[in-house]
Amino acid sequence: MTDSGDIDRTALLGGRVTLFQPAKGYRAAIDPVLLAAAVDAHVQDRVLELGCGTGAALLCLAARVPGLAVMGMEIQPLAADLARRGAVESGLDGVVTVVEADVATPPPHLRANSFDHVISNPPYWPAGRHTPSPHAHKAVSHGEGAGDLGLFVLTALRLLKSRGRLTLIYPAERLDHLLSLLMGRFGDIRVLPLWPRAGQPAKRVIVTARRDARAPLTLLPGLVLHGDGQGYTAQVEAILRDAAALPI
Repeated sequence: MTDSGDIDRTALLGGRVTLFQPAKGYRAAIDPVLLAAAVDAHVQDRVLELGCGTGAALLCLAARVPGLAVMGMEIQPLAADLARRGAVESGLDGVVTVVEADVATPPPHLRANSFDHVISNPPYWPAGRHTPSPHAHKAVSHGEGAGDLGLFVLTALRLLKSRGRLTLIYPAERLDHLLSLLMGRFGDIRVLPLWPRAGQPAKRVIVTARRDARAPLTLLPGLVLHGDGQGYTAQVEAILRDAAALPI
């Protein structure tokens, strides 16, 4: 549904969430919804999303788990404004706050060791690895540039409480890069492959890791996204439409 010539209005989680996003350029797909479903958050937990974009993940998480305090950090003013607008339209403006800031330099009022969860759908490709989008917001969303993955991991490490959990969704082909940044800083690392169809290689993985933990890495049974034809599997449909959790 088009809200105006430049901004689209999209319903997520069966209408529980209203998302506003630019009509051209980067468009939130199912990745942020799956990311939000994978966060094992509870009432009164504090959650921070690094690079929240227009708010799809943080809004879906806030809608799925009542009683959270959810904050998004976003460097692009337009995306931050749209995330705030989505929070108001979704009845979550008392739960969700969005600050404009670079992941490399979080606002001073964000104290170290203060969040139970940090989540992110971080930029995927290092500079020079991909062809930048002509749409500035999409180029920032997909290419690492100054906000490289290492900065996301270090910022999460600083802001998480002891035993707090980091959860990310990331390309499967760059899993080795992500794990190299987590090892020695996080433990209890769990990797969930996302298979487009049964028997096909995973294109994305959801990775969760706990600060100050020493448990070994676990490779979990994966999630098949599509069944026969173009439809989603029943488990994915329940996540996307009914706000079901994705246990990890």
